[in-house]
Amino acid sequence: MCFDEVMVSTDDSEIAEFALSLGATVPFMRSSSTSDDFSTTSDVLEEVILKYKSMGKEFKSFCCLYPTAPFISAIILQSAYSKLINSGADSVIPVVRFSPSIYRSFKTENGFLKMNWPDNLNMRSQDLPASFYDSGQFYFVNSAFFLRSKKIFGDFTLPIELSFMEVQDIDTDRDWEVAELKYELMKKFQSKK
Repeated sequence: MCFDEVMVSTDDSEIAEFALSLGATVPFMRSSSTSDDFSTTSDVLEEVILKYKSMGKEFKSFCCLYPTAPFISAIILQSAYSKLINSGADSVIPVVRFSPSIYRSFKTENGFLKMNWPDNLNMRSQDLPASFYDSGQFYFVNSAFFLRSKKIFGDFTLPIELSFMEVQDIDTDRDWEVAELKYELMKKFQSKK
C-alpha cells in the first residue's frame, strides 16, 4: 500500500467538500500565500508538511499527485513508491523521453535558425543521448530530504519512465481534447490484448 492518508490541499470549499465525499481528508485549507498564481509546488508541499507536523503527524515520505494528470494508474504509483523505499533515493519522478532528440534542436538568433548543438548536425538521432522531461503527474519524495532542501528533485532522484501515451497534462480545452483522444486509443489497445 502506498498511502496512509490521501489529503487534498485546496483553498476552495467546493473542492474540499467534493474531496471529502470521495474519502480524502482536508485537515486544513490552503493559505492565501500558497494559493496565488506565483506559488510553487514546493511552497504548497512545505506548508502541508509543516501543518501536519504542528498537528503531531509526520511522514517518512509523501507523494504529490496533480489533479490535472488523468492517466495515473495504481501500478505506476506502486512502482514509483517501491523504487523510492527500496533505493534510499531522495525522490522518484515520472519522466517521458523526448522524441525527437533535443540534441538536434534549434534556437533563433536575429531571426535565423541556429542549432543548439552544431556538432550534432550529422549525427544519427539514434546515436544521440536520450533526454527526458518531467511528466508533471506526481512526485514521490523523502520528507527529510524535502524539508532540508525545499526541493522535489535532488542529486539522488530516480526516474520512472512513462510513455508519451500515458501522459497528458490538462491546462486548456485543447489539452482535454488530446486527453480524450489518447484515452480512446488506450481503450482500443487494451481491447486488443
